[in-house]
Amino acid sequence: MTHDAEVIVVGAGPAGSTVATYLARAGVDVLLLEKTAFPREKVCGDGLTPRGVKQLIDLGLDTSQEAGWVHSRGLRILTGELTLELDWPDLASYPAYGVSRTRHDFDDLLARTAMKAGARLHERTTVTGAITDERTGRVVGVQGKAGEDKRPVAYRAPLVLACDGVSARLALSVGIDKDEKRPMGVAVRRYYRSPRHDDPFIEGHLELWDRSDPARPRLLPGYGWAFPLGDGTVNVGLGILSTSKAFRNTDYRALLRSWLDSTPEEWGYREENAVGRIGGAGLPMGFNRTPHYRDGLLLLGDAGGMVSPFNGEGISAAMESAQLAAEHVVQALARPEGPSRERVLRRYPEALAEEMGGYYRLGNAFARAIGKPAVMRAATKYGLRVNPLIPLVYKGLSGCFDAKGGDLVDRLISAASRLTPAPR
Repeated sequence: MTHDAEVIVVGAGPAGSTVATYLARAGVDVLLLEKTAFPREKVCGDGLTPRGVKQLIDLGLDTSQEAGWVHSRGLRILTGELTLELDWPDLASYPAYGVSRTRHDFDDLLARTAMKAGARLHERTTVTGAITDERTGRVVGVQGKAGEDKRPVAYRAPLVLACDGVSARLALSVGIDKDEKRPMGVAVRRYYRSPRHDDPFIEGHLELWDRSDPARPRLLPGYGWAFPLGDGTVNVGLGILSTSKAFRNTDYRALLRSWLDSTPEEWGYREENAVGRIGGAGLPMGFNRTPHYRDGLLLLGDAGGMVSPFNGEGISAAMESAQLAAEHVVQALARPEGPSRERVLRRYPEALAEEMGGYYRLGNAFARAIGKPAVMRAATKYGLRVNPLIPLVYKGLSGCFDAKGGDLVDRLISAASRLTPAPR
């Protein structure tokens, strides 16, 4: 069989560009396929916690403010009655700052990093499904459409990495469906010109009320955010979990406008200050699509449901999965095709489970709990008033804790992650 590359990576978002960079640096011939062309927009909060910053540093990127990153010193949490300003924790595992940068710029930077490392990027190439071996069922390539004329194309390689986001076309084409019992989220965001564009804290607004029925306002399981971008604008949005009965019956764009109309006018979150349209996206959470490896196909990032059920962040997990996938692919390609190579590849989902599985199980339980309005109300009204609980809540929700060693709070989160039972 003639191969077009040693590895085909589908999707040049954070997962795809990161894994392509690591593989190319290791000398692997990588073909990176992207359905759009860079630079391009993506619906996201545009912010990274220190967990995500670590991934940028691991990749060798300059995360300084001089290099175009807006730094945050911590998180400001707001409820109807309470405001807390919490610096990012001082940890061995992660730096003590977060960063913000628009996905329009961020994804372009990552794709150029992959190309600089040696990956071959084909833009405007939409992959529609996998090519499988008729005899074994193994994934041996991809097919799709390319260019303005949407001409049919097909590429072959020993291994294919699905980094195609929430659509997960590749996984679906080989029958890897999502688990409907795992939480999903939906997020909407818009940019606003605001005097708060250089605020040193990112914000989480924990009380989102659906007041479409004035007689029966509903507290929703989710949060609003504001990520200052330092260029005169703020990325403002909200995310809601599927564990609420209101999930499929809410007009999220109307909810965003209603929430922002309730914020102080001097913040600037009003229609006349809006930049661009409201964008929306789905958030596949808590490993809602598995297995993460089967018959020559690896799932990374959103394609494998790796968005955190705690905070809706997906970029750090996407890049973490990319780092793990690259390690296993490089080791696998150093072995002959057959059982020895397969043993290495089957280790990838095990490594993912060790890295994120317990924390995501805990997150899935958390998502189910706050889907109940009474629990959400008690959490926002009383939980943040118990001072000894604040570090536990903060580190747990942000994912910024030392999984090995650390202080008592870190050890409690790690223990809770290990002991949380798998859902039945």
